[in-house]
Amino acid sequence: MVSLLTPAPSRLSDLREGESGVLGEFKVAPALAEHLMNLGFVPGVRVTMTGKAPGGCPCIYRVDGTVVALRRKIARGISITPSEITAD
Repeated sequence: MVSLLTPAPSRLSDLREGESGVLGEFKVAPALAEHLMNLGFVPGVRVTMTGKAPGGCPCIYRVDGTVVALRRKIARGISITPSEITAD
């Protein structure tokens, strides 16, 4: 059955507060991808969007025990597979 509701997130920037996904591939500059991986953004790891700044950007993500704020432009370059919605 096809859902007519909001499509499942496919990029990190698509997550709403409380939603989670499993990190996929990076479509960002190699140096930026390396920096993100040093912060814990490693393909296969679960990431949760926990909030956002008053203007909507940057968004705050929790990954592997670390909290990181990313601008929407960067988050658009990271693919995810949707996971469960968490209740915080």
